[in-house]
Amino acid sequence: MKGFNIIGKKISAKSDQIIKAVDPSNLSDLEGEFHVATNEEAEEAVKKAKAAAEKYSKVKGSKRAHFLRTIADKIEGLGDQLVKRVMQESGLPEGRVKGERGRTCAQLRFFADKVEEGSWVNAIINRGDVDVRQCLEPIGPVVVFTASNFPLAFSTAGGDTASALAAGCPVIIKAHESHLGTNNLVAEVIMGAAVECGLPDGVFSSLNGAGNELGSFLVQHPDVKAVAFTGSYGGGKALYDLAQKRDEPIPVFSEMGSVNPVFILPDAMEAKTEEWAEAVANSVNLGAGQFCTNPGLLIVKRNEYLLAFSDQLVDAFTRLTPATMLNKGIFQSYERGRHQQSQQKGVVIKYAEMDDDPDSRKALPCLLEVGFQNFIDNPKLAEEVFGPLSVMIVCENDEELASVADHLQGQLTASFIGEKNELLAYSDLINKVKTKAGRIIVNGLPTGVAVVEAMHHGGPFPATTDVRFTSVGGNAIYRFVRPVCYQDFPDELLPDALKEENPLGINRKEF
Repeated sequence: MKGFNIIGKKISAKSDQIIKAVDPSNLSDLEGEFHVATNEEAEEAVKKAKAAAEKYSKVKGSKRAHFLRTIADKIEGLGDQLVKRVMQESGLPEGRVKGERGRTCAQLRFFADKVEEGSWVNAIINRGDVDVRQCLEPIGPVVVFTASNFPLAFSTAGGDTASALAAGCPVIIKAHESHLGTNNLVAEVIMGAAVECGLPDGVFSSLNGAGNELGSFLVQHPDVKAVAFTGSYGGGKALYDLAQKRDEPIPVFSEMGSVNPVFILPDAMEAKTEEWAEAVANSVNLGAGQFCTNPGLLIVKRNEYLLAFSDQLVDAFTRLTPATMLNKGIFQSYERGRHQQSQQKGVVIKYAEMDDDPDSRKALPCLLEVGFQNFIDNPKLAEEVFGPLSVMIVCENDEELASVADHLQGQLTASFIGEKNELLAYSDLINKVKTKAGRIIVNGLPTGVAVVEAMHHGGPFPATTDVRFTSVGGNAIYRFVRPVCYQDFPDELLPDALKEENPLGINRKEF
């Protein structure tokens, strides 16, 4: 594992600065020395992407689809080599890694099907005294910041990359420092697919960085036209602010996490006490709680069934298996957050396993409880703790449930667990919460995001920087395109999507 940067169709290592990947279970260095990209190398990657942008935007959907499917085939062709490296760098178990690899390849093929069919360009034709036609066209070079918690599915060949390449945009990857080897393997695959498919030099590049310098350089580069990021609020907001200070501000699609409130209604609490307690606990601890859709707030109303439900929830927490967190920084941040939340006024520790092996690097699940007023008075209790921690808010009546909803910030998801009749009775609460979240779930938990056309993985700020867009599902492609209107153009100069004979055979709106 040589650790070069990939700049279009060549490899490069101009810097003597080396970084290494680390095994999060014991903090030992892993195989491979990875060269940090210089500004010169980053400049070359952007220039190549700019030069490739016009050519790649004209590549037919069938050829882009072949490119995406080739990437998926080559990722699968890496076999156990990739699986083992992801496990080493992330601490994730084999089953999770193989499942995520499957999702990654499925996403690539999903967008291949979409771009090959072609109707996604939303072609509109108005014939009349003035002939006006419109379709969506690629925005230009896109910088993708890979995520720590999904080393494959939200990473080098993840949903951001797949949707940007499908849209016709060159992609420049800023590799995550926790997954340098994983990125190296996948980036080489993408480069190989680009060469095999005869695509322009610069349609894909991958750069290694240490700290913030490389990311800042890329976001501020005048030839970069959009940015995709999945991670913390601090990181996403910093990139957004940088982009808005440019002479030409550009869109930054930051997905920055959420506390994903779960409202557990009384009848469901009575009817399926053990079942829902078990489901909630497992959702909180899934992947060591390292999901942006982790249920961080549980909102309940005091009633005769609450004590039994609470006891079952604590019992379920006691049977959870702690897992290694993704890296040292995330582990330390979780430990700080767990301690700080548990020390807030009015908080009762319902379950918090003590760490008798401080070198284990495992995330210990934590369940806290707080009354309505103390929650309302303390904004810290509504902040995300990235890890297997959840705060149960006990309300005394429906008015307090509604007040909690009013105090919520923007969320990726919000869930309601209830029997059918009480869900109908709480429709006003559901409608209130709907204004705060991008996805509303009934009788399910938020962890797990289906890659389907109707999925919306986004939400009001601070969950994301743009409530209108999703990073998962078919509509993710619309982040990387813009509408272009053609008035009174000769047919020969129109894009194929707008030509009179509709050579692509796509669905169009015609008036």
